[in-house]
Amino acid sequence: MVKRDWSWAILGVLALVIRYFAIQNPEATDEIYSRKFFPGIRNVIDLTLGNLPFPSVYLFVATVFFVIGLFIYRFIHREGWQAKSLYSIQAISNGLGAIVFFFLVLWGFNYHRTPIFQQLSLNPKALNLEQLKSEIEITKRLTVQYRGRIKTDSLPISSIMEYRDLERLVRANMNEHLEILGLNFTGKPRTKQFPPDGFMRKMGILGIYFPFTGESYIDPTLHPLEQPFTVAHEMAHSYGVTDEGEANFIAWVICTNSEDPLLRYSGHIRLLQYQMRDFYRMAPDDYKEWVRGLPIGIRNDLNSLRESSEAVKAFSNELSRKSNDIFLKSQGVKAGVNSYQQLPMLAYSWRKRMNLQD
Repeated sequence: MVKRDWSWAILGVLALVIRYFAIQNPEATDEIYSRKFFPGIRNVIDLTLGNLPFPSVYLFVATVFFVIGLFIYRFIHREGWQAKSLYSIQAISNGLGAIVFFFLVLWGFNYHRTPIFQQLSLNPKALNLEQLKSEIEITKRLTVQYRGRIKTDSLPISSIMEYRDLERLVRANMNEHLEILGLNFTGKPRTKQFPPDGFMRKMGILGIYFPFTGESYIDPTLHPLEQPFTVAHEMAHSYGVTDEGEANFIAWVICTNSEDPLLRYSGHIRLLQYQMRDFYRMAPDDYKEWVRGLPIGIRNDLNSLRESSEAVKAFSNELSRKSNDIFLKSQGVKAGVNSYQQLPMLAYSWRKRMNLQD
């Protein structure tokens, strides 16, 4: 009788047990895993898979197909329904155990660290209308200022630089300005474009971090002004930031503190979009009047961003949103997909802390 090996199933259960204690002890998780163990993983991945000229997720997919093929081959050569059933149970249990184990060990335990906004002593709260109006005027002034350093006419910005150069620029700014946040991130993570063009957006995804390869990916069809902020957002995930609102916040801080006007403009106009959404929801009449006062160049860029977003339709926005919401909540992100909307609150709290509101 062939000896049955349940190693991966056992490791998966062990990882879930450790996860239970990690949830109960976020400070210890932060200190032991996020600040000591995970940086080692980050650097090993960056020195290996990060140097591949193509998305390493292709290797992961090839491995999955190989394992499935091996399972089918061994299943066929088992004799009798009992042997086939026991083998199937063992293989599926080991497969699920391996997925859970590698997900948590390679990245997932970061979900249970001390939240970044707590580490930064930020206290994000919903803004009232008066606060929002003040904040959106600050952002408007900054978008006007930095757009003028990129383009002097009012035509929409439709091209920036080669993607590889953009990725290097964003990574350099991440390394340079993370000290502003007092965070001890390390490594040189990659954010690669994921072909075929438009595929990710049709799945309802602009960018994604894939823990099993340690790389993040964005859709090549993203609007040029959307790319810098999105790359910074995904790189924040690569450094172990799991909350979507916190990744947005870090991307905003990194972009808006860059010496490069493109990154600054990308960060400010992204915040402006979130603030405009809140403004319209809270006071639609005041919002419409305010929009009429926007400079034509800014309006053209916002329209260009909207048209780009509408150009590629997702197969099911609701399905994508629901599945992402369920996943985030299952990992302890209570706000789910609504965590994306926290940027105006975090930006307000940051500006107040740094005395940047004048």
